[in-house]
Amino acid sequence: MSLVLDNVSKKVGGQIHIHPTDLTLENGTMNVLLGPTLAGKTTLMRLMAGLDVPDTGRILWQGDDVTGQRVQDRGVAMVYQQFINYPSMSVYDNIASPLRLLGKPSDEIDRAVQETAAMLQLTPMLQRKPLELSGGQQQRCALARALVKGAGLVLLDEPLANLDYKLREELRIEIPRIFEESGAIFVYATTEPEEALLLGGNTATLWEGRVTQFGPTAEVYRKPADATTARVFSDPPMNFLQISKTGGKLMFGEGQSLPARGPLANLPDGRFTAGFRPNHLEIIQHTDNALSFQATLRVTEITGSETFVHLDHAGTRWVGLIHGVHNLELDRDIAVYLDPSHIYIFDEDGTLKAPASYAMAA
Repeated sequence: MSLVLDNVSKKVGGQIHIHPTDLTLENGTMNVLLGPTLAGKTTLMRLMAGLDVPDTGRILWQGDDVTGQRVQDRGVAMVYQQFINYPSMSVYDNIASPLRLLGKPSDEIDRAVQETAAMLQLTPMLQRKPLELSGGQQQRCALARALVKGAGLVLLDEPLANLDYKLREELRIEIPRIFEESGAIFVYATTEPEEALLLGGNTATLWEGRVTQFGPTAEVYRKPADATTARVFSDPPMNFLQISKTGGKLMFGEGQSLPARGPLANLPDGRFTAGFRPNHLEIIQHTDNALSFQATLRVTEITGSETFVHLDHAGTRWVGLIHGVHNLELDRDIAVYLDPSHIYIFDEDGTLKAPASYAMAA
């Protein structure tokens, strides 16, 4: 069983929302759509569900072309940010409602409701009304109603965005378990790289209606195909620095250079871009071979156990995520440090030439 998007594209109001896209999702996989707001995540999910028809290409489900098929005739379930439950019905009746619409016999409905409720830990709440539940329980009720149909494709459009932190963390842990038990293809849209990493499976990164990379989540995170993917899969976005290669050295400015080793040794001389994630920028030197840069501190944000530092380096905005609470004076120049093993190298077109942890570090 698989879902195949073959050269699918979509315009809305004359504007391109999805550029021609090829994507194959296999049975029993968790697939994350990761990208900022307006990247095209919801449009892509609506095409998968059959709520919209693509302008070009076709959609195959289990080998059959379902491009023009109504959403009612597909084995699809979708859960949104909002808690879409029927407030006048009990949790039991909410979960049972899709099966009743399909005309299933009552014993089959009861068995399916009980099994799905147990999977989502809702059994003690079946006789309550949705408004008597917590936010997380309400969203689990909406999930149960989606899963009870035995849909082969379950689409989750930022389902935890409206929950508070504690409830989000609880459901982030539960969703992979639910996914494993259901055996369906799950597609989960999010703007948060951390959520993609927690969910695992596969991740498709989206930017302005394009899928920039698709593969195992950890691999996409560790080895982004290009600078755009690296920017999407980093929160705050990855920092960048223009560098050059001359002979056997990479020149980082401010009189600093490193030997071009490993995959960089055969690069032609010229200009490149170094990228590094905010959590790898330090204000205290921890390694002897760390690169040192002067930057102006513009803003600090203390989160409790960490401090975001917003920096101006030669007119370029950098963000550092520093462990601990730091009270720093604003609009002052400070030294920041970077371990070379955490640097990614991209060419001028943004294509990855060397991932982090390559043999450039001394």
